[in-house]
Amino acid sequence: MDTISLLLQGLSVALDPMNFALLLLGCFIGTLVGSLPGLGPVNGVAILIPLAFSLHLGATESMILLCAVYYGCMYGGRISSILLNIPGDEPAIMTTLDGYPMTLQGRAGEALAISAIASFVGATLATLGLTLFAPILAQAAIYFAPEDYFALFVLAFITIGGLGGIDPRKTLLAACIGLMIACVGIDPATGVPRFTNGWYELYDGIDPIVALIGLFAVSEMFWLLEIGIKSHSQSMTGDTRSKLPSLATLRKTAGATTRGSILGFLAGILPGAGASLGAVIAYSFERQISNRDGTFGKGDERGVAAPEAGNNAASGGALIPMLALGVPGSGTTAVLLAMLISLNVQPGPLLFNNNPNLVWGLIASLYLANFVLLVMNVPLVTIFTRVLTVPVWILLPMVASVSFVGVYSISHSPFQMVTMIVFGLLGFILRKCEISLVPVVLGLLLASDMENNLRRALSISGGDYLILLQSPISIGLYVLSAVFLVLSVVLWRRDSKRLEVVGD
Repeated sequence: MDTISLLLQGLSVALDPMNFALLLLGCFIGTLVGSLPGLGPVNGVAILIPLAFSLHLGATESMILLCAVYYGCMYGGRISSILLNIPGDEPAIMTTLDGYPMTLQGRAGEALAISAIASFVGATLATLGLTLFAPILAQAAIYFAPEDYFALFVLAFITIGGLGGIDPRKTLLAACIGLMIACVGIDPATGVPRFTNGWYELYDGIDPIVALIGLFAVSEMFWLLEIGIKSHSQSMTGDTRSKLPSLATLRKTAGATTRGSILGFLAGILPGAGASLGAVIAYSFERQISNRDGTFGKGDERGVAAPEAGNNAASGGALIPMLALGVPGSGTTAVLLAMLISLNVQPGPLLFNNNPNLVWGLIASLYLANFVLLVMNVPLVTIFTRVLTVPVWILLPMVASVSFVGVYSISHSPFQMVTMIVFGLLGFILRKCEISLVPVVLGLLLASDMENNLRRALSISGGDYLILLQSPISIGLYVLSAVFLVLSVVLWRRDSKRLEVVGD
């Protein structure tokens, strides 16, 4: 009953005229950004952060805007995947497998409508899970000691991308890069400058917002300069009009949508796994149980519904560890975490008690955003597809202007603008080396809390490192970390052998 009353209280916050206008704006912009090939929710949220600062929005208003952008990008990512066979973001890769074949069959409108409905179901179920389980997790987390939090951060680093079959060596290397960058600045315990090279501008450390905009938005500009012209020169194929699928089709995809939503939500809760894992698991599981006629990969509606429900459910599930534990569940929630910290709001167990309007206003706004996005995406797909024709020579200056003006408005420092460019080059190099940027972001954001909890634990024990292994909670988390590490290595070796067989 308390949950219902708190949700109603949050609904009054979400329906505030200013907040609801920000929600509508975020849904529209998110869908537009998501439909642009390659940008995705991380870049969409990172690019919109300067707007939130320039409007002088509070923490609640900023989170409503950015989470609406987040959900909108997850919806919009399917548009280019289905129409052009170009994933709008990484989770939308699985949608191309059956979505684009449907376009080639002249069923693009049906595929877009099925994906919109599946996205709505997945995101709504995930928001319901967020409503029910996030407060419970927050209450349990109150009993976490410093050594338990340190073990939780270790688990977050271990699970980054590894379960998706990505090379665990690269992900751990990227995480170490993020940890090293986070060490720049004044040592919080001794007050001694670390790795500043005598530059006073670095005494306060690296601003996470500047680093994030550089890593994602600026590196995307460099990436588009190299490959964007070719990818944007492709023309749309087939019927782009959106039309509702038949009742028979909805019944056929209902099971895939439900199963994909559940699997995606569970994948989203894992720190660092994100929507990509949710989409992969949902599609793979559905293909195993439903591909009796060999129709998957040839335009099967269930092959569109399952991954779309999975990646949207994972996006909602990823908010649970971010809000309840202060540990981001995906790259996008890592950016949201940085935004909250910049606004002097500390996510974690006490967030539900200290900032109930923020938490429940955000949750209520997510329910509203799902309905807004469903109404927006079904009849207006034709308008959104026009964005796909935007040439690179227009897109690049827009991204550049928003990034530079936004960073300068935050810091009023030319040094920070140079720092943003440096991080843009770093992000571009890492992408060229096929190293994910998400571990770098998590390392940059979590290093401070990880170090602080380690220092607190050692202070309690008088410098005895065995305290890290004395708590049942921490031991369980370390065991889980070991299991995930071994599993990630096994999955990576299996996928590598498959690629070798295909190559031969």
